Amino acid sequence: MDFAEIPKPKPAQMAVRPNLVGYERLRRSFQWEDLYKELDWLPGGSLNMAHECIDRHANGQRRDQAALLWEGRNGEQEQYTFDQLKEESNRFANVLKGLGIKKGDRVFLFLERIPELYIALFGVLKVGAIAGPLFSAFGPDPVRDRLNNSGTVLLVTSPDLRRRIAQVLPQTPALKHIIVVNKSGRDSQPLVGGDLSYEGLMRQASPQFEIERTTMYDYSVMHYTSGTTGAPKGAVHRHQAIVQQYATGKWVLDLHPTDLYWCTADPGWVTGTSYGMFAPWSNGVTQLIYEGGFSPSRWYELIQRYKVTVWYSAPTAIRMLMKAGKELPGRYDLSSLRHINSVGEPLNPEAVVWGMKVFKQAIHDNWWQTETGAILIANYPWMPVRPGSMGRPIPGIQAGILDDDYNELPPGKDGHLAIRPGWPSMFHAYWQAPERYNSRFLKGWYITGDRARVDADGYFWFVGRTDDVINTAGHLVGPFEVESALIEHPAVAEAGVIGIPDPIAMEVVKAFVALKDGYQPTEELRRDISRFVRQKLAAAVAPREIEFIATMPKTRSGKIMRRLLKARELGLPEGDTSTLEED
Repeated sequence: MDFAEIPKPKPAQMAVRPNLVGYERLRRSFQWEDLYKELDWLPGGSLNMAHECIDRHANGQRRDQAALLWEGRNGEQEQYTFDQLKEESNRFANVLKGLGIKKGDRVFLFLERIPELYIALFGVLKVGAIAGPLFSAFGPDPVRDRLNNSGTVLLVTSPDLRRRIAQVLPQTPALKHIIVVNKSGRDSQPLVGGDLSYEGLMRQASPQFEIERTTMYDYSVMHYTSGTTGAPKGAVHRHQAIVQQYATGKWVLDLHPTDLYWCTADPGWVTGTSYGMFAPWSNGVTQLIYEGGFSPSRWYELIQRYKVTVWYSAPTAIRMLMKAGKELPGRYDLSSLRHINSVGEPLNPEAVVWGMKVFKQAIHDNWWQTETGAILIANYPWMPVRPGSMGRPIPGIQAGILDDDYNELPPGKDGHLAIRPGWPSMFHAYWQAPERYNSRFLKGWYITGDRARVDADGYFWFVGRTDDVINTAGHLVGPFEVESALIEHPAVAEAGVIGIPDPIAMEVVKAFVALKDGYQPTEELRRDISRFVRQKLAAAVAPREIEFIATMPKTRSGKIMRRLLKARELGLPEGDTSTLEED
């Protein structure tokens, strides 16, 4: 099917004048330093993300403006002004300081989307520690592995999530403190011995705090990202990232101070921090935080009731809204929406066209990664949208398409998507994995691991991954982590994991399992293995399908050939099998 270009809206059709105009002129003359004067900075030239997002507004004209509108899973509602967020994050910073947390320490947060998560994260940044948000659906093994790899000294969690990971906490020797948030007294069970009450600590803490004088090169946030081999690695970002998060909130999300913004991403994923905290609040915008899960009618009702103007979600969620039917959105007043954005995986052209019918506007796709820290390629409100395209690079970014020798290709050719290093939000390390970090930079380019092409007008188009990483509902899943969990089951001798196409989630995880002698491939065993893995990993990461096979295709050196598993599953050419182990 051919999808025609959706023309750029005429000025009269736009609710507000876009922040970014004169794109070509700005790209030619732009320097990142040009944005420095738009930030506030701390005395002496220090830069801290918490100050730029919270305190600068609390100290100025937006002191009493609502920053956070929270709706709980049971319909609870809370509101926090910028001044209240400043005081609450100051209290938590004092709590941390009283526990001996200092600059550079790792403090991880394993919480649902409640206000305390946001307050705690900014408190972590204020003391100069490194914040590590964890996806609230994780099972015990991913949490343990991340706590141990990072050397986390303090964990903030809730009673039910703490119970979920209780069995692995004794396996985290660096962990000194656990702070438990019992939101509104939801949980009636007493604290585990040695745990600390968030509410009790906060009642005793002062609302006054002097932010640690972090430089723009000091570490701020760590997110774990999956790879083809080995455990997930912690991508570490610096306080300097706020420069680009502020800029892309302004240019791509087109945030204005009068907007009511909603990002549906969980803070356990980078979108939920970069664009669920840093971009909107550095731009002084009021945002909605919804604790509950996906529900088409509930989401539409929230947009109607809160009069959301700018909305940022994932293609999987958009496809699920499409599946719910075209009649449903017509029951709600969605006219407040003026700009819709999507990220996490490619947005299929059909979804862009559907957006035009339902919302009377295009859904704007954009591209970036955990490692990039902020948007690098985007469709802008003033720009014609070519359905299926990621858009064009933001000012300050040079993107290229490279051949297998990492030389730049002309327009129209598929190749490796690469970025010239040096953008402000670029990750600065994989925690304790310098070789892996250095391997991502070749011939003066950052190699993204994605394949793409660029057309003659500078629009970039996603083609696929260059490795075995699986993109399921916008979450990158490393096959190694799933395979490692599978082979812990007493019946499993070997496991190979691939992604297979799915109309909603883009890909889902499928596992191929070879059994140990004495075990028979029964449906009961399949269910038992599935339950076993789901208890260890998040449901989104665990295999959707498990297939028993007699032997696993391997190279002569013993490496499982996931490429062959995928080719055979999808009926694709098997390619070169010269290194295949002979039976």
